[in-house]
Amino acid sequence: MAETPQNGANEAPAPVKMNVLAQFVRDLSFENILAQKGSAGEVQPDVQVQVNLDAKKRSTEHQYEVVMKLKVESKGKDTDTTLFLLEMDYAGVFHIENVPDEQMHPFLLIECPRMIFPFARRIISDITRDGGFPPLNLEMIDFVALYRNELARRQQAAASGEQKLDA
Repeated sequence: MAETPQNGANEAPAPVKMNVLAQFVRDLSFENILAQKGSAGEVQPDVQVQVNLDAKKRSTEHQYEVVMKLKVESKGKDTDTTLFLLEMDYAGVFHIENVPDEQMHPFLLIECPRMIFPFARRIISDITRDGGFPPLNLEMIDFVALYRNELARRQQAAASGEQKLDA
């Protein structure tokens, strides 16, 4: 006679619960440098986007705050002069349950930013349009690749730090 597993080992894990409780602009800065300096004719823009993510547990149980820090700088391709600079910290407050502890870090830095990014993208589009430029519609960000690149960078930094200590 076959034995059945004890202690609920054959039960399916509880499904992940995630709710976006709030989203907000924590900090926003837009500088139209082209208008301040004056324009010298037609300019071809070169746009650079930097993304940084931060997550922390809040004091309320199962609540986390994720902040997406976006820096968008547009420079003239020919002149390398800055046309505009936009910096925005966009935050989301999430209620998350049933995510294993070892999976919480990637969940917070991949799934949560993925949920709030479309809203941040719309704000950036509106700000650049209202600032006198064509609306900037950012392409979707691959948060999985961003997370993996950051892990690789940290491992490389740790490895080079260990080598320096050994030398």
